[in-house]
Amino acid sequence: MSDNPQTLDAAQRTIAELQKQLAALSAQHKADTVPQTDLDSALKQIEQVRQEWMAALDAIEDPVFVHDKEFRILRANRAYQQRAALPFKELIGRPYYEVFPKVAGPLPCCLHALEAGEDGEEEEVVAEGRSYRSRAYPVHDRQGDYQYSVHAMEDVTERKHMENRLRENWELLLAFIANSPIYTFIKEVSPAESKVLAASDNYIDMIGITGKEMAGKTMQELFPAEFAEKMTADDWSTVSSDQVLHLDEELNGRNYLTIKFPIPMGEKTYLAGYTMDVTEGKQHELAMLRANRALRTISAGNQVLIHASEENALLQEMCDVAVQVGGYRFAWIGYARDDTNQTIEQTARAGFEQGWPNPSPMTWNKVRHESCPAGAAIISGATRVVQDILGARELQSWHENARQYGYASCIALPLMDGARAFGVLVLFDEKVNVFDADETELLEEMAGDLAFGILTLRLKQAHREHAQRLQTNMLQTVEAIAGIVEMRDPYTSGHQRRVAELAQAIAKKMGRSDEERQVIHLAGIVHDLGKISIPAEILSKPMRLNDIEYSLIKMHPQAGYDILKGIDFSWPIAQMVLQHHERMDGSGYPQGLKGDEILPGARILCVADVMEAMSSHRPYRPGLGINSALAELARGRGSLYDTQVVDACTALFKEESYELPQ
Repeated sequence: MSDNPQTLDAAQRTIAELQKQLAALSAQHKADTVPQTDLDSALKQIEQVRQEWMAALDAIEDPVFVHDKEFRILRANRAYQQRAALPFKELIGRPYYEVFPKVAGPLPCCLHALEAGEDGEEEEVVAEGRSYRSRAYPVHDRQGDYQYSVHAMEDVTERKHMENRLRENWELLLAFIANSPIYTFIKEVSPAESKVLAASDNYIDMIGITGKEMAGKTMQELFPAEFAEKMTADDWSTVSSDQVLHLDEELNGRNYLTIKFPIPMGEKTYLAGYTMDVTEGKQHELAMLRANRALRTISAGNQVLIHASEENALLQEMCDVAVQVGGYRFAWIGYARDDTNQTIEQTARAGFEQGWPNPSPMTWNKVRHESCPAGAAIISGATRVVQDILGARELQSWHENARQYGYASCIALPLMDGARAFGVLVLFDEKVNVFDADETELLEEMAGDLAFGILTLRLKQAHREHAQRLQTNMLQTVEAIAGIVEMRDPYTSGHQRRVAELAQAIAKKMGRSDEERQVIHLAGIVHDLGKISIPAEILSKPMRLNDIEYSLIKMHPQAGYDILKGIDFSWPIAQMVLQHHERMDGSGYPQGLKGDEILPGARILCVADVMEAMSSHRPYRPGLGINSALAELARGRGSLYDTQVVDACTALFKEESYELPQ
């Protein structure tokens, strides 16, 4: 009942005014100075005031009654009569404690008002299942004598229920906060300080004290100075901006995610929030990031390995991949040398090169390798990880450079050839404790792939060198065989060589590849190898051949093929020798092939053979010259000889002034 105090005050003032009027009238009446009419008027006024007073009391929703010093009811408002459940006439004159509220005797506040002559202290009374706030107000006459007490009983049942509910809710909130599985808090915040109102008990795990012990303390009293200063500023920023704040925080080596939000409460704004320990999650996230960067490095490195054709280029590209794709601060690769000092020769490097991380000589010497993780990896054949360079005593000589240039950790991965390490891949990072087990395992896989790639390139190189030696030997053998033919036919000495070089020049003019040109040249060297089966007197006969002799000559392509077909050239050399006298229209020999049935290389040999044969001397005629040979090619262009080959040959002589070798 929010209006009770004001209403009661007004009632008291009315009573006081009434008392004054009564006292004045009483004094006049004693002196016989008051006319009867005035007295009647005054009585009417008194009755009016009494009625107004009772009306005012009846308007009050809570019980109000007036009692004398015997605690008998003199007056009562309608609310009191309703609580007492008796007619007004049965109330008047009875002790109130027998009526309402029914208690053993007068209430303490009434006794105090009577005895002390002042307003009684407020007390709580429970009657008929409801709660009342009871208070007595004594009324005295002008001489100060006690007249009666006005007793007000404010029904506070709903308010008590609300207070109880609020108290229960507050206790529930405090219990919720105290027992929260995540760090939870409520604070009172100002620009200068942030003070804890309530906090969860699990803060003992973070800072060593419970939430109850934190209550009433400021951030400066709970946390390290720098951390507390930042926290206080963040708290005020959250409250003043009326925004939710998400923070990543680190304290005592642990990672936390904090979410703060303002709670407006009238003119005040409080701060609430919660903090979660995300250390394990962060570590898992970092492990995933490290594993992913290792996987990216491996993937990019595999692409390098697939396309690698030269060892030094492979090493440099792998270092570049580690830095550019993997994000490592520095990478280098070195080979173990079997020199006197057992040094490690750096063969490639990439990354932050303002300062070399290792000022000590790099060695895999068993006595001096302790200050060289790369050397330790080579000696043991196992990965060597240094998670904190500045914390490693054996790397004391590294500390200055590491501190200056930001090298915090490193990993040395041996490059293995069976059970022996022939080199090492070393990676540096700018953070400590980054090479966990998963990343190390992936990097070891990458080092294994790199070692395999290096050994494969070396094997390929050895194979290439072996193949080159075989090819050289084969060419020398073929040229020796061709020389035997020319020894039996001195008049055509140098013919095969000149045809081979002309055919190679024509192939180049036509844009053939290096390999094709080499194959055509080799076929040209031996294209008349079959003449070794023809009698020398026929080969050197100084006149035209008869039909029988010519038929023997026409057998030389087949004879050459039969000699060469059993040799593994890896190219169709024997077929080109067999077809070099075929013609585009099918008029050639020995198979009468035509058009695309003839190998492209054989078509080139055909044109080169005709060009050289007509231009050079023969036992039965002098050389006809270049122009006659070109005229023959022009006459047979498209019918006997391949059009493109003829055009290329003609261009060589007319445009590039090609000359047949001597």
